[in-house]
Amino acid sequence: PEAERTTQVKRLMQARSLVKTAKSDEELREARAQVQAAKVALGERGPVWWDDGAPDEGGIAPQASSYAAWWAGLDAECRAKG
Repeated sequence: PEAERTTQVKRLMQARSLVKTAKSDEELREARAQVQAAKVALGERGPVWWDDGAPDEGGIAPQASSYAAWWAGLDAECRAKG
């Protein structure tokens, strides 16, 4: 739901701010844990939440994935930007 997404985005931004201002290793670990928790809640990390039957291609370079033809069709400037 939109309200939940808004809450989690706010939590993520606050946690990212804490990462920048952490003054000790413990504060940094806690802030990073909060970032991770917010990203999992937003579906950006953690277990796959969809099931479309496609293989997980996370971490695979686009030119070595099922997106290779699309990647090859981009101009050099776009490919350089990643």
